[in-house]
Amino acid sequence: MSRILGIDPGSRKTGFGIIQLDGRKIKHVINGRLMVGDGDFPGRLKQIFEGLTDIILRYQPDMMAIEKVFLHKNADSALKLGQARGAAICAGVSQNLTVHEYTATQIKKAVVGNGHAQKEQVQYMMSLILTLPEIPVEDAADALACAITHANFAAVGGSQASKLPEGMRTSRRGGRYSR
Repeated sequence: MSRILGIDPGSRKTGFGIIQLDGRKIKHVINGRLMVGDGDFPGRLKQIFEGLTDIILRYQPDMMAIEKVFLHKNADSALKLGQARGAAICAGVSQNLTVHEYTATQIKKAVVGNGHAQKEQVQYMMSLILTLPEIPVEDAADALACAITHANFAAVGGSQASKLPEGMRTSRRGGRYSR
């Protein structure tokens, strides 16, 4: 059995979700979001790092899947999102997790079948796939979808990068995160 931590990074709300693989079965472990509020930006990054580190220590995932940053119209927003993503990646790598990246389009296509699916469709599919008692909030649903995307690619040979679609070849070598 292995556990995958999915992350939907954000500078104010960071979604997380952990699934467990038991053979070909995917089981829900936990999901939620870290609410870091309106404090100073470095303080929010610290909260993301510490909050995810706590989740990693508590639930012991084996690997992390995180959504890639997409280009916002607002450069400042994209930079802040990238820094929040960096804090999340550092939390994973500091706990020796391998980190895998997927674009929002890849995630939506993997779990909904449409790379341009709406947020509500991703939320609904997560409740169906994981038989959740209620539909998860957007950030948590996106994080769970990211984890399931990695589980799907790992099932078809994720350990062999040549079998993955272009743009989905990331790994951690020698304890360092690399693209």
